[in-house]
Amino acid sequence: MSLDDELQPTPVTAPAESAELQSRYGRTPGRRFRGRVIAWIAGAGVAVVIAAWVIWAGLDSNQASLDTQDTAHSVIDAHSVQVEFNVTAPRGSTVSCALQALNDTFAVVGWKVVALPASDSATRSFSETVRTSELASTGLIYSCWLT
Repeated sequence: MSLDDELQPTPVTAPAESAELQSRYGRTPGRRFRGRVIAWIAGAGVAVVIAAWVIWAGLDSNQASLDTQDTAHSVIDAHSVQVEFNVTAPRGSTVSCALQALNDTFAVVGWKVVALPASDSATRSFSETVRTSELASTGLIYSCWLT
């Protein structure tokens, strides 16, 4: 025997666990199989939910799109503001828009809902006057929707 052989550590082997010890701590073959089955079912459930969401949100392109843009506003006097805006909607659809006027502290001082008629043009420009309860600093679109 050489000096190198004496300095080599001898491997320590763990004692084999008995079936009774494995059963006591829940390390049985049936439990491992159940864990794998539950993991596969959970993974399949997540995949189904993601696929359903993609189909519902991403592939359904039949939704009509509506786009709005504030272009300008003019404070006419202490009791009115003129709001100019563009609306892009599907041809032949009627649209309603809520316009608002805000003061210097961003409080709503005027509100108006306007109905826009159907048209053969997709993008149209509009100008509406909103009456206010006090001097407004801005006028803008709050929301628009298809009617």
